[in-house]
Amino acid sequence: MSASSRKNSTANLDHFGAELRKCRERANFTQDRLAEITRFSRSLLGFIERGQRTPSRDLAQRCDDALGAGGELVRLWVHLSGEVSPHWFRGWLGVEQEAHTLHTWQPIVVPGLLQTEEYARAILRGKAGIRDHEVEGFVAARMERQAILAREAPPMLWVVLDEGVLHRPVGGQEVMRRQIERLLKAAASPRIAIQILPLALGVTTGVLGGFVIAQLPGCPDTVYLESALNGQVTSRAEDVGAINATYDTIRAQAHPQHVSIELIREAEKVWT
Repeated sequence: MSASSRKNSTANLDHFGAELRKCRERANFTQDRLAEITRFSRSLLGFIERGQRTPSRDLAQRCDDALGAGGELVRLWVHLSGEVSPHWFRGWLGVEQEAHTLHTWQPIVVPGLLQTEEYARAILRGKAGIRDHEVEGFVAARMERQAILAREAPPMLWVVLDEGVLHRPVGGQEVMRRQIERLLKAAASPRIAIQILPLALGVTTGVLGGFVIAQLPGCPDTVYLESALNGQVTSRAEDVGAINATYDTIRAQAHPQHVSIELIREAEKVWT
């Protein structure tokens, strides 16, 4: 591990520990009381609050529940934990958390923020050489990321899907039925818009890969580009401009939302 990586890791541990202590004191809990409820030792909690130990996901979840933190400690754990995300994806997690608006184009699969657990598991199992425990870790991390859509002030999420996504049999009929139901439920949110790009148009713009555009307060846009090997996170003006132009071209040819929702409903009938 490089010196800068060690420094970042230590800073993240310190931040998690400080937030845990803040949540505990706000709930008027002593370390002894929190240890009693979570069934973790007082000494371990003390080490974590001082940034001297890495918390497990289970500890973060139990502390979050006990202290009524509303998922904040679990979200911090997602940032902190290196084992649940590929190294090239970790830079994106913070961007996604801070964004007030996310625009995504997906030509192959449903975007991760709207995937069901079963659909995500089927997608991840398709990676050559991946082991079962790695799949489960990645699935858990993906589900945790979705917490941003349930928080008090969620980002706006604008999704454009190729129509083929609705008919690609990922995981089988039952998995697809539940995934389509998830899309319909998401589309009912005033903070989520889903548009479908019709197959009949034969549009080739963007067919080589999906992407996400994140808009952050007071910062330039940041883009996440998907690929068959590793994704790429960039805020280079030239790259962001090109991706924005691609997105605008695709979205201009997509069905409006009310028509798109009807297409999703028709797909639901096919998978039922």
